[in-house]
Amino acid sequence: MEIGSLVLVSCAAPREKLWGVLLGLTPVGATIRGVPLDAFEDWLRQYATGGPTMIGAVTIFLPAHRLERIELDESSGPVEGLADRFRRVVQRDAREELLAERALSGPEPEM
Repeated sequence: MEIGSLVLVSCAAPREKLWGVLLGLTPVGATIRGVPLDAFEDWLRQYATGGPTMIGAVTIFLPAHRLERIELDESSGPVEGLADRFRRVVQRDAREELLAERALSGPEPEM
């Protein structure tokens, strides 16, 4: 798994799943630019229809103790990966769209 890969992340405490671009992975945690998995369909639909932006991607750091699983988003046989579905429906690259949203939101605050 490399930085820039599209991934699905399963977290604990609280349980949630995220989909997005892996921006960083260290022993202390992972940084993801993406959307909650349960909001993916609405996020996809807003791009497909060209409607107003109601759901935007966020950049989030997930500490290692919350990470249960990180898996690559990829198609396998008849099962279509989320990025491939985005490309089919919207006719654009999901990674580019996620990172373009990041560029539009401006620089990240320093910690």
